[in-house]
Amino acid sequence: MTAEQFTELTTERLRLRQWHPGDLDAWAAMNADPQVREFWPDLLTREQAAASMEYFRGELAHRGWGWWAVEVAATGEFIGMAGLDPVDEEAPVNGVEAGWRFARSAWGRGYATEAARAVLAYGFQILRLPEILAIAVAGNERSRALMRRLGMTHDPAEDFEDLSMPPGPLRHSVVYRMTAGSYPIDKS
Repeated sequence: MTAEQFTELTTERLRLRQWHPGDLDAWAAMNADPQVREFWPDLLTREQAAASMEYFRGELAHRGWGWWAVEVAATGEFIGMAGLDPVDEEAPVNGVEAGWRFARSAWGRGYATEAARAVLAYGFQILRLPEILAIAVAGNERSRALMRRLGMTHDPAEDFEDLSMPPGPLRHSVVYRMTAGSYPIDKS
């Protein structure tokens, strides 16, 4: 897929789109929030947030899909990110991973579920992926609950220690999967 084929995803309330320079303030603030970054080893500086945003932007432009910026369709307010990305080569699992990260002000409104469903639909219906996985720190119950709501299943035999994380509770990662055969998911 080329940049000319880049797709924005829309849901009833959200728009998943390319990153804009105006997203930086909200993205940097989100990644400087200890609650948003609870399951990461550190907070991001503004410069690190800007670099990650540019990386996501480049991947979307190059590949046509990746980590989309998420905004509330009615207001244009940037609230986070969601998308698909090949699993890091260092991980003991492979495939394409679905993921999300939202500002605390967007929590509890169903935005992550709505965005994740759009991402899964794109992965299975457009990219024709045979399977999509999601990885989380074992203690991240909010993400794990979302994975279960999406209909993803967990196999404890695939759990692994993420050696890129510091020793401690952030190292233990869990893997959830959904196959194309089990999609479409129940939208209730």
